[in-house]
Amino acid sequence: TNMFIGQHEHHLEEKGRLSIPKKFRSQLADGSVLAEGLDGCLFLYPKATWEQLINKLSQLPLTQADARSFTRSLSYGATEVDIDSLGRILIPDYLRAFAGLKGTCIVAGAVERIEIWDKSKYDSYMTSVNSKREAIAEKLEL
Repeated sequence: TNMFIGQHEHHLEEKGRLSIPKKFRSQLADGSVLAEGLDGCLFLYPKATWEQLINKLSQLPLTQADARSFTRSLSYGATEVDIDSLGRILIPDYLRAFAGLKGTCIVAGAVERIEIWDKSKYDSYMTSVNSKREAIAEKLEL
């Protein structure tokens, strides 16, 4: 099972290449899939995890409009990516635009996947989440 944790700041290179932290790379050795995520970030999955997710989604009843929409939005925007010899992935233009990636990016481990955020978007998202952490934890009865 994958265990992606922690956050790293990386600069998005001119042609859309982004370094993936060394400690994440080994878990992506068998291929990876980059997709439009939620809250304005990108999701980077190890291929096996992606396949499990799609499998799970495909078992949802197609009569559920939400299930259909979510499956489509996830798969339409997804692409397989390879890590080059320098540990970078190439983020296609449409995904860069979707996530508003410009200069500094945050590459963060979200347990079963990696999230790629534009730094300013990440900062404002985290500020709002941190102000509600206790309330969220209570709701989840952790």
